[in-house]
Amino acid sequence: MKMKKYTADTMVQAMEKIRQDFGDDSVILSSTIVQSKGFLGLFKKKSVEVVAGYDEPIIVKEKTVPSFSSQLKTEYAQEDVMDDLKKEMKEMKQLLKTNHAPLEFNQYPEEMQSLLTRLSAQELNNGTIQKIASEIFGRMKAEKVDFTVDEQKKIAREILKDELADLPFGGVHFKKKYVNVLGPTGVGKTTTIAKIAARSLIENKRKVGFITTDTYRIAAIEQLRTYANLLQSPVEVAYNDTDFKQALENLSSKDVVFIDTAGRNYKEKKFVDDLKQLIDFELEMESYLVLSTTTKESDMRSIVDQFLEFPISQFIFTKLDETETIGPVFNMLIDYNMGIAYVTDGQEVPEDLEEATVEKILTLLLEEGAHA
Repeated sequence: MKMKKYTADTMVQAMEKIRQDFGDDSVILSSTIVQSKGFLGLFKKKSVEVVAGYDEPIIVKEKTVPSFSSQLKTEYAQEDVMDDLKKEMKEMKQLLKTNHAPLEFNQYPEEMQSLLTRLSAQELNNGTIQKIASEIFGRMKAEKVDFTVDEQKKIAREILKDELADLPFGGVHFKKKYVNVLGPTGVGKTTTIAKIAARSLIENKRKVGFITTDTYRIAAIEQLRTYANLLQSPVEVAYNDTDFKQALENLSSKDVVFIDTAGRNYKEKKFVDDLKQLIDFELEMESYLVLSTTTKESDMRSIVDQFLEFPISQFIFTKLDETETIGPVFNMLIDYNMGIAYVTDGQEVPEDLEEATVEKILTLLLEEGAHA
């Protein structure tokens, strides 16, 4: 028997090479996963190393009658290959589902692995984690010293802070009369509006009014009325564009008007188009998109993509008290080049509302127990 070694990115590619060279009668003798050394010990890449054997004479692309033992070996080998293929397909589906390829940190010193593992558990995107790892590792090699975890966090904080440097953070600016709050159902838009309005009324002495376009749920209207009554502020209900224009006129004497839009499944473009027909976005208006931190990142992206045609000023992220991972928030800020106005962490009005800061996000990413 003669043997030959093959190296490929996947088992499928390796099998294709073997089949091209030796046909279907070759036998897989062994297969292992190997890693390339990469540049300066970084950017290691996985590949498959397969040893295939074949009995002479073998004529490529011509069928010979294999021995009984060869047939058994081939059948067993094919079963192994099918098991490997099934395993690879399962892993690929999982990667596509989560959009986060698993990272391995064995190439880095043990002192680094704790921080990198935390960032991965926080679901920070892989590119940013690799950037942080490369910077820390590079400095350690240059200075020929192992950094403490706190020193590593300091470097990570510098990199992450630089990523967010140009994004707007902080609450509603109140530079425009109308504050429009958008978002899907269940993210807490109405409660968030009540919190912001209460702060505006109590702390800044502004006269506030409300318009709700959420006429699909009676409970939503009643919820907003309850908050408005506590603030002694009027509420207008807009069932159509005519009602909306009338509501604007009725609230013309107010300093700021908060618009509570309907909670719908905005992954469906139809509901976005309905919103566009109802609300006049050409008004002197600031629009904020509310997302829940408990929503999967892929679903958040689907929602944001539908709202990109609207003039969104900033995100508002709710339910911070109901999640242990902040990485998706960071990923969304970078990928959509958009900052955060507020984060919320409970139902109390107006207490459970906090103006977002870069330091708040970085602390949640880097520090154990920060979510508590």
